Amino acid sequence: MSAEENNIEAPTSVVGTIDGEKAWAIRQSKLYKPSSYKEQLKEVKEKYIKFILTPNAKDDELIRRDFEFNKLKSKRKFASKLNNFLTVFGILIIGMILLWVVFAPWIVSRFSFSVLSGVNESIPPYAPPDDTYWLGTAKFGRDVYGRLIWGARSSITMGLFSIAISSIFGVMLGIYAAFQGGIIDNIIMRIMDIIMAFPGLIIIIIILSIVGTSMQTILLIWGFLGIPGYARLIRGSALQEIGKTYVEAAKVAGTKDGRIMFKHVMPNCIAPVVVSVTFNIGGMILGLAGLSYLGFNDPTLIEWGNDISLARDKLYNAIWAALVPGLGIFITVLGFMLLGDGLRDAMDPRLQGHKMKKVKKSKKKKAE
Repeated sequence: MSAEENNIEAPTSVVGTIDGEKAWAIRQSKLYKPSSYKEQLKEVKEKYIKFILTPNAKDDELIRRDFEFNKLKSKRKFASKLNNFLTVFGILIIGMILLWVVFAPWIVSRFSFSVLSGVNESIPPYAPPDDTYWLGTAKFGRDVYGRLIWGARSSITMGLFSIAISSIFGVMLGIYAAFQGGIIDNIIMRIMDIIMAFPGLIIIIIILSIVGTSMQTILLIWGFLGIPGYARLIRGSALQEIGKTYVEAAKVAGTKDGRIMFKHVMPNCIAPVVVSVTFNIGGMILGLAGLSYLGFNDPTLIEWGNDISLARDKLYNAIWAALVPGLGIFITVLGFMLLGDGLRDAMDPRLQGHKMKKVKKSKKKKAE
């Protein structure tokens, strides 16, 4: 349809100049509207018939829609892989523990943090469960239920911060070593091997005995000792990605090394790290509980391992004082392990192929 049919005329004052022609073309494109639904339908038909019949034809709108559809389909596939009983059960456990962490002051509103961590002479120690103290009391008359809820905050917070230090610095060092190669790679990996060669628990006990048992010190030491594992894990995956075509194309295009490492390579090899982080959170919580049981804990915090240590002499007379925090550790670690197992199944294509073979075999047996 022409400009005359839509009563659109080019302004005479600007015709003949480049700027005037551009302004008139923009005005024409904004004012042009098909006069009827039939014309719109005709344009759409011509557009898609040309797209179908013309070899190597491309349509930007169809390409965009296809990309969005595949993106949504991929998300749904990933969510459906996590939709099994054990993984959902693990997510529910972690959700419950996180509720304890966030809303601890409101869940245990009857007892403040100072009461739960202090000495209560008016409350009998190691009293059995009753209407007032639902899970009984521990040493110094402390409420076991309240310390269970507040202990979740200490364990989860310390575990997450330690694992964050380990994973962030480990991933950065591993990818950098794989990308640089040569002597830099050898130096970084040999340092990681030396750190891994030392017994971690003994190093932590020695350092805490020298510098003290503050929460910041424990977090830094645990996080530092976890760096080599993530560095070696991500390095192996990064070496496979660096040899691929898209990395070579990025280098030829003049992309900076930092952008190639963390924008292109890291997203394609981060899946094993995500699974490992989920598993290792449970390991961190167990390790921190073990340190607290040995007495290397921050005395200003409420920790499950310390509660078990204080009640270890009363296992026959007041088993609830040690059993309840032990169950807290067990349930928390179990939740993260189940979630990690589900993520591993969802993100590892080899396991998916193995499962598909099992499904096909079971269908054949049923058909027979």
